[in-house]
Amino acid sequence: MLIVMAALVGGMFWSGETTPRLGIDLAGGTTITLKAEAEPGKESAVNETNMNTAVGIIERRVNGLGVSEAEVQTQGKENIIVNIPKGTNSEQAQKQVGTTARLYFRPVLNVLPAGPATPEPSGSPSASPSGEPGDKATDGKDKATAPSSSPTTQGRALTEALKAPSPSPSGAASGQPENAQSPAPAPTPSGAAAGSALEKQFAALNCLDPKARANAGKDAQPGQPTVACGKNSIGGWEKYLLGPAEVDGRDVDDAKGVLDPQRGIWIVQMDFTSAGAKKFAKITGKLSQQPSPMNQFAIVLDGEVVSAPQVNQTLSANAEISGSFDQQSAQDLGNILSYGALPLSFNVETVTTVTPALGGEQLKAGLIAGAIGLALVVIYLVVYYRGLSVVALLSLLVSGILTYSLMSLLGPAIGFALNLPAVCGAIVAIGITADSFIVYFERIRDEIREGRTLRPAVERAWPRARRTILVSDFVSFLAAAVLFVVTVGKVQGFAFTLGLTTLLDVVVVFFFTKPLMTLLARTKFFASGHPWSGLDPKRLGAKPPLRRSRRVSAPVDPKEA
Repeated sequence: MLIVMAALVGGMFWSGETTPRLGIDLAGGTTITLKAEAEPGKESAVNETNMNTAVGIIERRVNGLGVSEAEVQTQGKENIIVNIPKGTNSEQAQKQVGTTARLYFRPVLNVLPAGPATPEPSGSPSASPSGEPGDKATDGKDKATAPSSSPTTQGRALTEALKAPSPSPSGAASGQPENAQSPAPAPTPSGAAAGSALEKQFAALNCLDPKARANAGKDAQPGQPTVACGKNSIGGWEKYLLGPAEVDGRDVDDAKGVLDPQRGIWIVQMDFTSAGAKKFAKITGKLSQQPSPMNQFAIVLDGEVVSAPQVNQTLSANAEISGSFDQQSAQDLGNILSYGALPLSFNVETVTTVTPALGGEQLKAGLIAGAIGLALVVIYLVVYYRGLSVVALLSLLVSGILTYSLMSLLGPAIGFALNLPAVCGAIVAIGITADSFIVYFERIRDEIREGRTLRPAVERAWPRARRTILVSDFVSFLAAAVLFVVTVGKVQGFAFTLGLTTLLDVVVVFFFTKPLMTLLARTKFFASGHPWSGLDPKRLGAKPPLRRSRRVSAPVDPKEA
C-alpha cells in the first residue's frame, strides 16, 4: 500500500496535476443540457452515430467562441451536456449550441494562404493560391489540374456571383450556366460595392486567428457570396472566397465513408434527393468547365469549409469524394454530410450559470461540511473504540490520499471534474468507509467475548467480516453504477465519486486494515487487553477461557482390592 500511495502521489506531482479539476458549478461557468428530438416518423434518427456527429459539430461551435477546456459529451441516448468555463457569454453559447447545423455546398471563387494579403508593388503579378485541397470529387478518373485563375478572372467570377439571382423558395440553384443565350444583366452599383467590400474582407482575413475564423462568414446568407476558412490536406489553414450556396445540406439523402476495394482507398459516397440531384448536376456541370480553383465546390458547415473537392465532370444523383482519406476522416466527413440531412433538432432543457464567486462559496461550504462529517466520525471512533480508533483513522487517511490523488490524475486522463455533487459523494463515502472498519472491529470483539485471545480472534473474525463488507460495498457500488448510467448532468459526479470511493474502501480494508490489525495483535498493548485498547475482555463481558476438564478416578482401597 505504501508503494501504491507513493506511486500515485509521485505521478500527481510529476504530471503537475496537484489539485483536482473543478467543475463548472465550483469554478464558474455555464452548463447547457440539450435534448435531441426527431421529426415524426423518423425517431430512429436519434442514434449513437448521429449523436456523436452532433457532439463534434457543437464542439466546433464552442471552440469558435474562443473558449478553452469546454466539454461536450453525450449522456444517455438523447441528451448532450455542454460545459463552458467562466468568461463566456452564456446567451451567445446557448444560441450557438442549440441551433441545427447549417450545411451548404458553395462554389469556390478563390483560395489563398491563411494569412492576410500583403500589398504588392505596382505591376507585379499576384501570388497564386497556396495549393489545392487534397480531396476531389470524381467518377474514378484522375484529378484534372489547371493553372490558377488570374485576379481579373476572379473579379469577373465574383461580379457574376453577386449579380446572380438568389435561390427561389422552392430550392432552385442560383447562378447562370455558361451557355446561357441571353446576356447577364449588368451589375448594380450596390452589387459592385458589395463585391469590392467582400474582396477587401477576403484580402484582410487571417484564418490563423481563432477569432477571425469564428467570425468569417458568420452572418452570410445562403444566397450571397461569403468568405470562410478551412483546412487543407496537410492540416494547414486556408481562406476561401465562396459564391452563393447552390445546394443545401437537406438535399443530401445519404453519405458514408467506405473503402473502395478496387483502388484500395477510402472514399465518401453521397446520394442526393431528386431535387438535390438536379441542383448538384447543374452546379457541377458549370464547375467542371472552370479552371482551378474555380472548379471546386466547398462543403461549408457552420461557416467552416470541411472539404473543398474538385469537380471533373457533371455529377447528379450520386457522387464520391476521394483523396487523402483514412478510415476515420472518411467516416467523419460522411457523418457531417449526413447530419446536414438528418431530421434532428435540439431543445435546450436546462441552462445553469454559476459565477466564480458563487462557485468558490459552494466549494468552501462543501469542504466545511466534509470536515464536520469527518470530525464527528473521528469523535465517535475515539470514544467508542479507543485504541482501535488508530487503525480506523490511519485507514481513513490512506483512503483519503488514494481518493485525492486519483481525482487529480483522472482530470487530465478522462476529463473528470470535481463538482458539488461529487463533493457530496466524497462526504457520504466517509461514513461508508468507517462502516467497514466497524463491521470488522465488532466481529473481533465478539470473538473476544467468546473467550478467545486477540490473535486468534483477529483471524477468526476476518472471514465473517469480509463477507459482510463485500456484500455491503457491492450494494453501494451497484447503486452508484445504476445512478451513473440512468442520470443526466451533475448527478453523475455524485455517482462516480461514490463508486470510486466504494472500490477504494475494499482495497484499503483488504490490503491495509486487515494486515495492520494482524500486526497490532502481536503488540503487548492490544494483546493484553489494555483498558484503553478497546479490546479489554472485562469491559466486553468476556466469558472465562474455554478449558477441557479431566475426570479423576477414585483411589482403590487396598483392602477391597
